[in-house]
Amino acid sequence: MKKLLYIFLVFFSDMFIAQKSTHVKFAVYNNTVGTASMFDLYKSSIEKLNVFKTKASLPSHLKKFDYLADNGLIEITFKKNEGYPDSLPLEIINEQSNLPKDRPVFIEGYQFNDTNTRVYSEMITNIEIKDCNGLQCIHISTIRN
Repeated sequence: MKKLLYIFLVFFSDMFIAQKSTHVKFAVYNNTVGTASMFDLYKSSIEKLNVFKTKASLPSHLKKFDYLADNGLIEITFKKNEGYPDSLPLEIINEQSNLPKDRPVFIEGYQFNDTNTRVYSEMITNIEIKDCNGLQCIHISTIRN
């Protein structure tokens, strides 16, 4: 009975850890991923926002980010000569955590398999290393409390 309870507990804890957040909406600028809320700080620098409500409505240059479009996806264009946030590839975050650079990274439950993907460092509020099917993986939180 204890084994069954343990297996049940492990199964549901893994399910909880891997759940995608319904509260995060991703935004892309210059092939770099951020969150819509992160760009609130740059409102005066933004020239244009394109909001895509479904995966099917994504233009071809954003199709590689379709796995992030569960809640829609925003494409941002900054005004010329305006500053924008610093970014880094996910492989750097893996290396800084002493993990293989090609190990998938999870951001709010969304799995990023391509660790060459750049993300804005400003959106990161917490980084944890968690077990994911027997592998140690980075889990990044972006939601500010």
